[in-house]
Formats: sequence, C-alpha cells, structure tokens
Amino acid sequence: MAFSVCRAGVLSPLGGIALNPIAKQHYDGGVQFLQIPLRSSKVQAALPASPSLQTSSSSFLGHTFSASSPTQALRRQPAVRDNPVKCSVAVEAPAAADERPFPTLDARLVLEDGSVWEGQAFGARGTQVGEVVFNTSMTGYQEILTDPSYSGQFVLMTTPHIGNTGINLEDEESEKCYTGGLIIRSLSPMVSNWRSTKTLPEYLEEKGVMGIAEVDTRAITKRLRINGSLIGVLSTDASIPDDELIKQAQGWKIVGVDLITPASTKRVYEWKDKTGDEWEFAPEANSGPDTRYSVVAYDFGVKHNILRRLTSYGCRITVVPSTTPAEEVLAMNPEGVLFSNGPGDPSAVPYAVENVKGLLGQVPVFGICMGHQLLGQAFGGTTFKMKFGHHGGNHPVRQVATGRVEISAQNHNYAVDTDSLPDGVEITHINLNDGTCAGMVFPAMQAMSIQYHPEASPGPHDSDPCFADFVKMMEEARAKKA
Repeated sequence: MAFSVCRAGVLSPLGGIALNPIAKQHYDGGVQFLQIPLRSSKVQAALPASPSLQTSSSSFLGHTFSASSPTQALRRQPAVRDNPVKCSVAVEAPAAADERPFPTLDARLVLEDGSVWEGQAFGARGTQVGEVVFNTSMTGYQEILTDPSYSGQFVLMTTPHIGNTGINLEDEESEKCYTGGLIIRSLSPMVSNWRSTKTLPEYLEEKGVMGIAEVDTRAITKRLRINGSLIGVLSTDASIPDDELIKQAQGWKIVGVDLITPASTKRVYEWKDKTGDEWEFAPEANSGPDTRYSVVAYDFGVKHNILRRLTSYGCRITVVPSTTPAEEVLAMNPEGVLFSNGPGDPSAVPYAVENVKGLLGQVPVFGICMGHQLLGQAFGGTTFKMKFGHHGGNHPVRQVATGRVEISAQNHNYAVDTDSLPDGVEITHINLNDGTCAGMVFPAMQAMSIQYHPEASPGPHDSDPCFADFVKMMEEARAKKA
C-alpha cells in the first residue's frame, strides 16, 4: 500500500493550497511525492538524504496534507522552494516509478540579464529573438498575435490561463502573425467556443510562431517591471548552450530599427468592410451615407478594426504604403488622413515624420499610437522609450477637459515628451497609471491624436467616440470650404 500524491496543489506559507502544475515525481520509502517549484527558473533540485524535515499540515476537501521544505541546489536566481506533498488517502501506486505525469519541459526562454526559464513548447519550433513585453489583457490573444504593432516582440500574457477560446477566422487584426513569440503560464488543454475552428497550438504552428508554457509569468513580469523590457531568446534546440543564447540576446537590438516598412502594405487598395450589424454598438455609426468622407490611411502597421470603425462612421478609405510621399496623398484629394498604429521606434522612420509634416495644415489628420508619436515629432516635439511600455486592455485614461475616464487598450513602448511640444499643442488625454501623454490636439493644424486603440473593445467601448471626433473635424473643414 502506498500513498497517492495530491496533484491539486502545494501548501502555501499561509496554509492554503497554491495550484501549480509544474512538478517532478520521486519516491522515498514507498511514498510518492511531488516536487513543485512555486517559482520556476532553470534549476537542479537536490533532495536531502536526511529524513529530518520540518513539516506542517493543512486540510483540503476533507483530506490532510503534510508539507516539507527541503533545501535545493539552484543554478540561477530567483530561488525556488520544493514542497513535497503527500495525500493521506491510501491508494495503489502507479505501475512504473519513472513515468512522468506532466509534459517534458522542452523549451527555454533566455533573457539578456542571464536568467533561463524552462517551459513546455507549443506552436512552431526553432530559435527566435525578440523584445519581451507583458500584456495585462484577460482576453484577445488572437488580436494580440495579429497586431502588427507587436512586430519584433515576444508577448507575455499575465493572465495565467490562455487558449481556452481557440482560434476563429473573424478576429484577425491583419493578414499574418507579427508577434515573435507567446509566453504563457498555462495552456488550456481544451477549447470551448462556438466560433473556434482550431486550437492555439495548431494556429501558432501553422503561422510559424513559437510558444512557451509552464513558466512563471508572474516572476518574469516582476523582473520586467523592475529592470524594464528585456531582449529574450526562445529556443527548442537543446544543442545550443545557455551561454550562447544569452550572448545572442545581449547582442540583439530593437531601438532605432525600422519595423514599420516591413509591416506596411506594398500596394494602394480600397477598404470597404465595416463592423458587422451583429457587433455594432454605437448609435452614431451607420447613421448617415456609407461614403460621406474620403480618407487616406497611412499603413504603418494598421489594424483591420481601425479601418472597420472608420468605415462604419461613413468614411471611404484608401490605404497607402508607409513610404507614400505627402504630395501623392494630397493629389488624391482626401478630406482627412489617418496615421495608423505601427511597431517600433518612431525615431527610426524619419521619412514618415517628413510625410506627416507635409500634410499638417492641409487636411484634417488623425494619429493613433504610432501615428500619435509621429505627429508629436512633426509638431516639433520628441519621443522617448518607456521602461516597460503600456500593453493591455485595462489602462485608465482621463480626458483633461471633462475629467471623463476611459478604460483603454494600449500597446506601445514609446511616448511623446509633453515638455518638448510647441505652443498651440493641447494635451487632451492623460494616462492615469504614469501621467504620460495619451492624447493631443493642434487646432491650428487640424490635427488630433491618441496614444491608445479606440477600435479595441477590452470590455467597454469608452474610446470609440474618437472616430466621431475625427468625422466632426472633417465636417467642420468641409463647412469652411463651402
């Protein structure tokens, strides 16, 4: 007779049960234990030979658990504690003691600070480099994966359970996956969504995007918040030493790299799709003629839903490549110009800043995210790289004029320096988390911009009225010409 291991969790310091699926089995005196690291980095656990261990006990669902805390020999920080747990319910032991109850940890995330995190690979295999950022959204991983603004980055989801809604063909924000890799705590073993057509691992493998699960995303997030965004390497190649991957991460740079040109369209095309009737929520949308205003949209990495929302507000949209000269855009005789979102450093694309300057004061313009930063530089201001950026669907933004607070979706690593802006530029929105500029307007130049995504719906639709504001600006410009 042997005691069965409790796979539900491990005793926490407060006596509760802390769920954690990462575990290793060992046997001692006919009793099966689970080694469960509460924090996961690459470690080598060594159980002490002495049976004299300090123990504590607690109860859960009528069963009594005993926990011990042996010491460990750690390869890297942070420290990891093993708490072997046994269940008091006597059952038959497994047939073979060497069977592993959990998937093999066959992937590594190596950060430029020298830390190594082992996990379970899913999606594509290989070795990939990117900037690691964390995203606090609870849903929307498919929109995140296909957002061109994440080009060159690995996205760590702080929400622990990912993949349960699968993948559907309707929620793509672009024609491909731009995210370099996905880092998660727990991959859902099943999918439950009526629109789903495939699983997340199937989708990532099809798109050539790497994923790693079963890593301590909370510990990595803390590291990023303290040290700032870090370059990382994802690898499933066991033949590459850790030190070599660390050097690869330390030698890779993202600052100053033009990520917009590869993400932009290479051709001019018309966009006609609008938000479907079953999803429409704004009474102002679809309230007038379908094509009231002609708008040229610069594609710096534009999301499809931005184009859908503008179309729903009555705009006829022509999408142009990021390198299109301002003269060519003016020759199209637009009533407004959109500067879209996009990836990377705005200072790495001076050609885009020059095109924005060439359009200021000519027609009403609206900048979103990267477009906001490019407008800031075109006004004569500067931008700076943030410590770890804003990535998530729960960022509070306050309208300066009214005090109204919006819950917004954000994705950017750069911000406009408000002290560098010239007279005449008004700050319209402030990010309440850190006080950075979240919106501007330059009335003399018929320009407005926001540093977040008005098309996204992280629950509320607080930011959608920005599209109506842009339409109103075009209405006023048309009235002045009449």
